[in-house]
Amino acid sequence: MKRNIYLNPLNFEDALARLQKEFAPTGDSGLRGHSERVSAEDSLGRVSSAAVTAQLSNPNHNASAMDGICVKAESTMGADPRSPLTLRSPQDFIWIDTGDVIPASMNAVIMIEDLSESDETRVVITAPAHPWQHIRPVGEDIVAGEMIIPSHHRIRPVDMGALIAGGITEVEVIKRPVVGIIPTGTEIIETPDQMKPGAILDSNSRMFSAMVTEYGGLPKRYSPVIDDYEVLRAAVSRALDECDMVVIGAGSSAGSEDYSKAVICELGELLFHGVAIKPGKPAVFGRSGGGPDGKQGGKPLICIPGYPVSAWVVFDRLVQPLVRQLSGIRKERGILRKGILTRPLVSSLKHLEFVRVKCGLVGDRTVVTPLSRGAGISMSLVQADAIVEVPREYEGYQAGEEVELDMLKPWSDIEGRLVSIGSHDLLMDILAELMKSSGTAGLTSTHSGSMGGVMAVKRGECHIAPVHVLDPATGIYNSHLTDQYMKDGSVVLVKGVKRIQGLIVRPGNPRNIMEVRDLTGEGIVYVNRQRGAGTRILFDYLCDRDGVRREQIEGYTREMGTHMAVAQAVLSGTADAGMGVASAAGMMGLDFIPVGEEDYDFLVREDILESDQGRLFLQILQSEAFARDLERLGGYRLDTPGKVAGS
Repeated sequence: MKRNIYLNPLNFEDALARLQKEFAPTGDSGLRGHSERVSAEDSLGRVSSAAVTAQLSNPNHNASAMDGICVKAESTMGADPRSPLTLRSPQDFIWIDTGDVIPASMNAVIMIEDLSESDETRVVITAPAHPWQHIRPVGEDIVAGEMIIPSHHRIRPVDMGALIAGGITEVEVIKRPVVGIIPTGTEIIETPDQMKPGAILDSNSRMFSAMVTEYGGLPKRYSPVIDDYEVLRAAVSRALDECDMVVIGAGSSAGSEDYSKAVICELGELLFHGVAIKPGKPAVFGRSGGGPDGKQGGKPLICIPGYPVSAWVVFDRLVQPLVRQLSGIRKERGILRKGILTRPLVSSLKHLEFVRVKCGLVGDRTVVTPLSRGAGISMSLVQADAIVEVPREYEGYQAGEEVELDMLKPWSDIEGRLVSIGSHDLLMDILAELMKSSGTAGLTSTHSGSMGGVMAVKRGECHIAPVHVLDPATGIYNSHLTDQYMKDGSVVLVKGVKRIQGLIVRPGNPRNIMEVRDLTGEGIVYVNRQRGAGTRILFDYLCDRDGVRREQIEGYTREMGTHMAVAQAVLSGTADAGMGVASAAGMMGLDFIPVGEEDYDFLVREDILESDQGRLFLQILQSEAFARDLERLGGYRLDTPGKVAGS
């Protein structure tokens, strides 16, 4: 099978415009006009195919709006505080409750609170009633024959209430498009118990199904299809018979076993292959042919890239408008805000780029920190607060530049939380969870290494910076940072934990690695932390102390952003050793060779310590719950957590 070629990807705007034109909901190419009747009670979220008019008025009788007495207004004239008027039942009034029918002989209601004296047969009033006082006339809310909702209206809970109040029991709504989802790849498995080397759990198709539901469609997920042209062709043909749109997961790229494009071309018409976006470039969009019985014609036929972030971007930005269009649901524009970048955001110039970012409110500024841009990093979507778009043919943005944010999470989840930028440790997840469970917005943590955190807190881009920076001159951790970088006193050092650093090695330590010198042995591969990380600073210090040259260590230039990533590299066999903390080794079931204890502390903006968030942060550091969770992880010791250095 020859490889696919996509040399001229379409601009995003052109791709979207073409799709919306090709599948405009008219005639046979859309679902508008294809309607069904559902009960009013089951109509939430559905889109009306025609205007709905009331069958009954509401209220359908003149009704009392208050508890009190029903009177003839004319008989109350002259009532005054200086000249009270006594009314007698039943000739002058009758008792009435809210919602009761107003007798034909009466035309006003006096609230029970306005009766100065009363018993069952006699009341005294001190003010006259005016005609139709406190009476809801027939049709005050809804008049029979008037429109309750227009056509192409997405039904809300309040609409359902009005429909039922107007006597509507069934509503004609646009049929929801059925979206067929076909995962592909011989390596794709359904459940974790099928896992083996080279296998991949099918998460994308489940994500697609949830997205289709969210957009107003009906997902129909099929079992994974192996890399076989005829098997894939049969699966797509079946899906076209059963669905209004078909999405093929993976097989859009240039591999020799990527058959999706060829299947689309055989079963229909290729509209375009490749969109100038990043991630998501290799997407394929086509239109199905008529099929032997004419049932398949004119349906969107789409192939989505396999990497999870690429898949999400293409589905969210290009498939979503099609599903909503066929559902009759207008795409809701995301909430946009402005924020300041904490570090540069460089663009490739060739693509419209969708960058996942984390946000936080520091002082009066919204700070924005880019997350990993890898197309396979699905956790970057989970962690992302917003998307920043970098236009095509644009060089990117500088640190400190204002950018527009397409929000993915409610602002209420963001504005009240502490923003942490700095060194990575598993205890940051513990702190975040304990703060969240205390009823606050919690804590958001971005891992940039200790020195990245030092500079971020110095520039006012975060509230706290976790650090573990060794001063080679004194052998002491962190205390030199405030004197060296924060001389104005705006940032203080808060003590955290003692933790054990060491070499993470495979179970049983088969390469017999006991110290840094051993890493120069023949065939031994090391994996490093990124520059600026406290662990990297410690490792370089040990190399200098022991007279080990960096170039002697194979893998020294291979960098990982977290302790867990280092441990995973050792576990997977791509490295024999890496420097990290004991808790990461323990979590992965790896062996650990201690090299020493270090201080993992926090640089904290002084003004934050006086806030509710800051006080809670210190309380949690000193709490039994925090100590208990650290003990479970292992590799930590508490000395004076939460103590402000120098106080």
